[in-house]
Amino acid sequence: MQRVLRLVMITVFALCVSRVSHAAGGINLSWDDCGTFGSMAKTFGCDTNTGVNTLIASAIPPAPMPQFVAMAATILLAADQPTLPSWWNFDVGCRASPTSAMETDFNFVGGPFNCHDAWAGGAYGGFNYESGFSGPNRARFRMVCAVPSNAPAPLDGVAENYLFRVSITNAKTVGPGSCGGCDVGMCVVLASVELDDPHGAVYILSNPLSRQFVVWQGGASVSGGCPQATPTRNTTWGAV
Repeated sequence: MQRVLRLVMITVFALCVSRVSHAAGGINLSWDDCGTFGSMAKTFGCDTNTGVNTLIASAIPPAPMPQFVAMAATILLAADQPTLPSWWNFDVGCRASPTSAMETDFNFVGGPFNCHDAWAGGAYGGFNYESGFSGPNRARFRMVCAVPSNAPAPLDGVAENYLFRVSITNAKTVGPGSCGGCDVGMCVVLASVELDDPHGAVYILSNPLSRQFVVWQGGASVSGGCPQATPTRNTTWGAV
């Protein structure tokens, strides 16, 4: 998967040779569906190893993009305790092997259907996850994806568009070999999204349409606070 991420990042970076705009438009992050169709908060009884918790990112570009072909995004996570719990270690340790309890995909052909599916099943990409990024109780999750330049995914600049889905399973929550910290509050922030066309136009979005963060197990008490609906640029969450 790391090799896939590098290859797709090369494709995305090759597109970014011209105009970069830190523009309007906006992004959303929610549990279970896009934007206001989803939820800000997720709670779980931490009493089973079955089930999946789904994060969905969506966006509206600041202008129509008739030849939208690639995306890159960064999610930052923080725990409301001094160290990241092992339940949230998806790169090393308890929930990383043999199969990570976190996966991402860009395919919304099977739903949900409340926002526009620009990819139409044609996007491919990869991701990486870094426990401890910028602090012992934090992590960073980055993903990239693209479609062939001869098969763009047009965005009209009006509809909210599905971008990607992150699936976090409940594996290793209870029983032998279980990982501690499922009950720890977390703040999960969609820090930025980059939208590219094949001619070098790049939009970098960080402002929310409704909200660009969600909480897990009441994680709004994370030190430094979760970002609110009005975007803030502070050193608590750092530059990405």
